[in-house]
Amino acid sequence: MNKDFDAIIIGAGIIGCSTAFELSKKGLKTLNLDKLPASGNGSTSNSCAVIRVHYSTLDGTAVAYESYQYWNEWEKYLSVKDPQGMAKFLKRGIMVFKSEANEDLKKVRSNMDALGIKYEDLDVAGIKEKYPLLDNTSYFPPRKPEDDQFGIANPDPLIGAIYYPEGGFVSDPILSTHNVQVAAEAHGAKFLFKSKVVGILNNEGRVQGVLLEDGTTVQAPVVVNASGPHSFVINRMAGVEEGMKIKTRALRHEVVHVPAPEGFDYEMRGCPSSDSDIGAYWRPEVGNHILSGSEDPECDSKEWIEDPDEFNRNLTDQARAQACRLALRIPELRIPNQIQGVVDLYDVTDDWIPIYDKSDLPGFYLAIGTSGNQYKNAPVVGKMMAELITQCENGKDHDQDPIVFHLGRMDRDIDMKFYSRLREINQESSFSVLG
Repeated sequence: MNKDFDAIIIGAGIIGCSTAFELSKKGLKTLNLDKLPASGNGSTSNSCAVIRVHYSTLDGTAVAYESYQYWNEWEKYLSVKDPQGMAKFLKRGIMVFKSEANEDLKKVRSNMDALGIKYEDLDVAGIKEKYPLLDNTSYFPPRKPEDDQFGIANPDPLIGAIYYPEGGFVSDPILSTHNVQVAAEAHGAKFLFKSKVVGILNNEGRVQGVLLEDGTTVQAPVVVNASGPHSFVINRMAGVEEGMKIKTRALRHEVVHVPAPEGFDYEMRGCPSSDSDIGAYWRPEVGNHILSGSEDPECDSKEWIEDPDEFNRNLTDQARAQACRLALRIPELRIPNQIQGVVDLYDVTDDWIPIYDKSDLPGFYLAIGTSGNQYKNAPVVGKMMAELITQCENGKDHDQDPIVFHLGRMDRDIDMKFYSRLREINQESSFSVLG
């Protein structure tokens, strides 16, 4: 291939496509490369696609609330009609239980108050009024079913939850990603699938493009690593990993699908929920099912994957453990003998906060560490990456003078050193999928 592109983006998940959309709107000729056959077919495909604004940090909360505005006006934001249809943002609200593990959500509420985000502070009666099938018994800390203490109630029950109406989930994460691809293509972006990157080209200390598995080279002065769980592999190809204080790894995760209790239309009436007391999050799923994942409590061992192309895609006892923990909160939950669900990889940084940054190799940029909790932020991430790349390519020294990104909907500035590869581990993080 000739040097026809201003920027190559490795990956066509929700982050890679959003970056292409925003760069192409700035007039750059972009090419997304993905080894899979279509956009959103990687880890994005198995995202729970929850749109929430509660994060452990103030900046994380601000970015999430800004992103919510775009999901809430999805078709207006993209300004296209995808022939395959448009993904729907199902605005069901979000419920987050107060518990010993999250200090009764004092930090979360403080962040929301600081940003003027609306929420309801519910006592137990308020929870029961919204969702009578939920039990407020405390079982903290989360345990495995084989633990002798599993299911033994603590003396004091949970005292309440917060509910914020400006949240929900997206109907189809793959379709939403294709929507963004179509929007990017409307501005001239190109996509090449079934194309595996096996090398990063550089000359005299600057990136020059990429080498594909079939021997093809594609040249561009900018390359963006948005490869999800493969991010550390790509960073090693580029020789930039050693220059990063914060690095990424691939973490195997299971999400279980179980039928909702009989007599309650959870598909239409339920809302995404998060509960650190039992170490679980869940949301409605089609067919009046509930899908549930782990919040990574200490009882759940972490399985780090050395080769993201080779890992066990079968459900294990972990899936049943998650179902059993959910049944503590929803006692009438139906757990089938044959557990169903999905298995995929998260792309995780050392502190579970993503990296949106340049690298030590000029022209090579990072949009990584995003799995698990950044799907919802993709619209703003695309804008941040486009601004970062534009300013750095125009001579800005982001390491010495970090870019300040303006959140237009919230009229608030974000110092992008928050997402730097050179930051110290952020101790305000939840160090979990909650971000």
